[in-house]
Amino acid sequence: MPGDVDAVGLIASLILIVVALVLSRWNRLGLESSIFTAVLRATVQLLGIGVVLAFIIDEERSLVLSWLWVVAMAVFAARVLSRRAPEIPGLARIGLVAFGATLAVSLAVMFGLGIFPLEARALVPLAGMMVGNSMNASVVTARRVVEELRDKRDEVEARLALGHPSRRAALPYMRAALRTALIPQIETTRAVGLVFLPGAMTGLILAGVDPFDAVLVQAAIMFLILGSVATTTTLIAYGSVGKLFTPDHRLIRLPRPAGG
Repeated sequence: MPGDVDAVGLIASLILIVVALVLSRWNRLGLESSIFTAVLRATVQLLGIGVVLAFIIDEERSLVLSWLWVVAMAVFAARVLSRRAPEIPGLARIGLVAFGATLAVSLAVMFGLGIFPLEARALVPLAGMMVGNSMNASVVTARRVVEELRDKRDEVEARLALGHPSRRAALPYMRAALRTALIPQIETTRAVGLVFLPGAMTGLILAGVDPFDAVLVQAAIMFLILGSVATTTTLIAYGSVGKLFTPDHRLIRLPRPAGG
C-alpha cells in the first residue's frame, strides 16, 4: 500500500536528520546531541505507543480502554502544563478542568452529531489531536500570563491602586497572552491546504482515500481543533489570573527565572 513504511524506508528517512546534524556542526550551533536525543526518543516513544494503540484500538477490546487512555492524556497534559509554568499555584488542577471541559464538548460534537463514528480508532487519535494542540497553546498562555504580569507589575499595581479588582487590572495582559497563544493556530487554520497539507489529510490520501473525502475530514478536524484551543486557552488564562492574586487583590511575587 502507498502508506506502508518498512524498516528500510524508516532508515532512509533519516537522511535529512544527517543533513540537520551536518548543518548544526557546520554552523557551530551545538545542537547535535539534542537532535540525536530527540530522534532517538521520538522513535522509542512512537514504537511504544504503536504497540499500546494496536492493543487498545483492536475491535475486540472494550471501548472503556480507549476512554481511560483519553483520561490519561488529559492528566498528562495538565502535568506538563504545571511544570512549564510552576509560578502559578494549582495550575495542574486548572489544566485538568480545562482539558476535561474541552474534551467533553469536542467529543460530544464529534460523536454526538455523528461527524465521526464512536469507535476506538476514531476516539483515541481525535482526542489526542485536541489535547495535544490545546496543551501547546495552553503552555504559551500560562507562560505569557506570568511574563506579562511580572514585566508590567508597576502598571498592574497602578490599576489596582485606582480601585480596579484583580481580574480587571489583569485583563489587558491576559488578552495579550491569549492573542499570542491563539494567533499561530488561527494562521495554521487560515493557511491549511495552501501552504501545507495537514497530517490527517495526508495520511488519508496516502491510505488511498478519495482526496475530497480526506479534505472534508481534515476540515472538520481543523475546526474542532481551533475551537478546542480557543476554549482551553481562555479557561487557562482566567484560571491562572485568579491564582496570581491574593484574595485581597494583591499580585503575588513573581520572581524572574535564573539567568533571566
